[in-house]
Amino acid sequence: MTSLDTRQRFPRGRRSIGRRVLVALLAVPLLFGALAVPAIAPGPVAGDELSDAQAARRALEKRIREQKALIESINSSQASLSGEIAQTQGELDGITNDLTATRKRVNRLNGEIKAAQTSYDELVAQVADLDAQIADIAAQEEAKKKELRVRKAQLAERIRQAWEDERTSLLETLLSGASFADMLAAMSAQLDAAEQDRALAQQIALDRETLLELHQTLDATRADTELIRQQTEITRQRLDRKMADLKVQTAQLRKLEKAAKDTLAAQKAAYTKLASDKAKLRKAVAAANAARAKLQNKIDRIIAEQVGHGNIPSEYNGSLIWPMAGAVTQDFGCTGFSWEPPSGSCAHWHNGIDLVADYGTPVKASGAGRVVYCGWNYADGADPAWIVIIAHASNLVTWYAHLTPSCPAGAGTTVAKGQVIGYEGNTGHSTGAHLHWMVWFNGSFVNPRLFV
Repeated sequence: MTSLDTRQRFPRGRRSIGRRVLVALLAVPLLFGALAVPAIAPGPVAGDELSDAQAARRALEKRIREQKALIESINSSQASLSGEIAQTQGELDGITNDLTATRKRVNRLNGEIKAAQTSYDELVAQVADLDAQIADIAAQEEAKKKELRVRKAQLAERIRQAWEDERTSLLETLLSGASFADMLAAMSAQLDAAEQDRALAQQIALDRETLLELHQTLDATRADTELIRQQTEITRQRLDRKMADLKVQTAQLRKLEKAAKDTLAAQKAAYTKLASDKAKLRKAVAAANAARAKLQNKIDRIIAEQVGHGNIPSEYNGSLIWPMAGAVTQDFGCTGFSWEPPSGSCAHWHNGIDLVADYGTPVKASGAGRVVYCGWNYADGADPAWIVIIAHASNLVTWYAHLTPSCPAGAGTTVAKGQVIGYEGNTGHSTGAHLHWMVWFNGSFVNPRLFV
């Protein structure tokens, strides 16, 4: 059925009310012709693409469930890793405290060892100095002993000589005929010898005192040296103990440093795994969201197309009924039939639904309303179709085309839903008996399936 031309008018002698109503209705784009070929029975048309999309949605939901399980696993792993990190942090804190205390002990020991070493070195130097002094005093003592022995021998010789001299008196010297000068010389010699003996005796006494002093100094120095030597040994032992303690503390420090390094490495590995899991999680979630969005867009597009084709229930479902039982031979929308005009992206567009039944099958009103036209569609040209137009509301009108030329309900008649308003025919551009049913809604033809 071809579109109606609003510039055409009905022939004189037809119903005036029908002409007036039709002229008013034909101010908007009107009918297209309908050609019938056997097809399927009336009912929703299955959307294979939608089914595929829904299957894809189910598969995606399965993937999302798997990803949620992965997320839970990763979250569990992250919780475990967080526990491990907290544990290693605690261990690291303990190790750090031990390291700090151990470093302090090592530093303190190093200071003490340095001070002890200095003290020990000083004591060793003192011992060496005292040993040198002892050696010097001992040498002096030995020399003084030799001097004392010499002087004692000299004194003994003088005493012996004096004793010998006493055996010959001055008188005997005089009587022997010695001169007076000889006697004076002998007396002078005796006096000198006595003086020398006295001086020698004094020197011997002084040497003894000096020797005693040297001996006492030597003994005192040796005692001091022995005391310092003992202090040096004690200091050395203390130093050895501190060195041993330092060795132990240094080993502990190295052990703690290794433990800290290992703990830090474990913590770093845990953080790395945690970051990797988070990155993996973000990637999985982003992939799932992208796939979901892509599929949702596809489903939304398919649903929009299917809604437009009437394959998806709408808010108007149930407001109309099928006007005739029969097979759907051509659905609403794009079609391959070359007689249909182009529309939008479709090379050929069918603006209604074609139903096929036995010739003369009653056609019923799809809904309650008023018949606004019943007659020939002269916009079809030389071979017009018989049509009935029913207004159900100001924005909802139904069209019934290719009927047999009769008006069971004439223009202006109020009809009920299901009331017979005509019979299937083969008028107009038609290759066989069928009904071309159209729904006009809000200024354009829409898929009738949205209303049944």
